[in-house]
Amino acid sequence: MRKSLQTLGLSVFIVIALIIIGIGLLPGMNTWISVVAAAILLTIPFINKRITSKRFVAWKEDLSVGIDSIDDDHKKLLTLINNLETAVHYPTGEAFERQALQELVDYTKYHFEREEKMMRETGYTDYEPHKQQHDAMIAKVGGFMEAYEKDREGTVEELAEFLKDWLLKHIAGTDQKYTGHLQSHNIQ
Repeated sequence: MRKSLQTLGLSVFIVIALIIIGIGLLPGMNTWISVVAAAILLTIPFINKRITSKRFVAWKEDLSVGIDSIDDDHKKLLTLINNLETAVHYPTGEAFERQALQELVDYTKYHFEREEKMMRETGYTDYEPHKQQHDAMIAKVGGFMEAYEKDREGTVEELAEFLKDWLLKHIAGTDQKYTGHLQSHNIQ
């Protein structure tokens, strides 16, 4: 319901803005109203980009751990986070939302298993604390998933924000610590 209201509100805003702009441009570009209308028209894409750029994440090289297979996993996780953000903020339907959420959770678990296997096989000394962070995150997501089943709309936005924040901080922080170790074992 909340997404529908947001979409309706945005649609009403756009229609009103277009009407005002249209009225402002009717007398031609000779009046101050026309100039203001044109300025509003030109700023709408920038405002939209600014609003949506906060919701979505993009890969940045400072997130790289220097291991191609893990970086590829991280890029895929960011894509899946963006899919979930799309489901959260746009009326895509419950099926798309559930699919986006489940794909993100499943791929996160898959990635953690791959990463942990690399750490175990190479004798990474901080394996246990790293795995504990993974386990704690999966447990917290499990709680969110239970809450999601009871209150889908009330939970999904909070869950998406948690996943985005946690994964970005984990990739930029904890994951950076194993880079040298895994590279010294020729892990790519």
